[in-house]
Amino acid sequence: MSLSTLGIFHTIIGVITIGAAIVSYIKYSKIKLAELSGKIYLYGTIITSLTALGISKHGGFNPGHVFSILILILVLVAYFLYSKKIGNNRSRYFENFFLSFSFFLSWLPTVNETFTRIPIGHPLAKAPSDPIIGKTLLVILILFILGSIYQFRKQKKINTDGGL
Repeated sequence: MSLSTLGIFHTIIGVITIGAAIVSYIKYSKIKLAELSGKIYLYGTIITSLTALGISKHGGFNPGHVFSILILILVLVAYFLYSKKIGNNRSRYFENFFLSFSFFLSWLPTVNETFTRIPIGHPLAKAPSDPIIGKTLLVILILFILGSIYQFRKQKKINTDGGL
């Protein structure tokens, strides 16, 4: 199945956004909005969430659109907490969680779409119900849970020590 021009744009921005999030996780153990990688993630996620609303493989409003709206809400609330609640305080826990949760949620349609399309002609999965998709998403869920626990502990130490 070929991609529309909007689908191609959405995919390119999405790949850049995922890359920026991974860079931020490697450097800072979180999506840090004060840094370039965090800003790229924020703006890229807004763009991909909005462009996803114009894409529909099966026609009409679908679960992918719901994910896009939820992800958009999560990153906007995280940005609000980042910009309005300065300092190392409780709002950092929510900011970190919302950004990580938005990243996790973005993987659900990403894995589904990628595995049912690539490699072209012989995709890894025949349908969204294929076991390889479920197993991959389970690994991503476990990483999200472990990463969230790590971020919580790290933020607690930062808040307690008053440092960065």
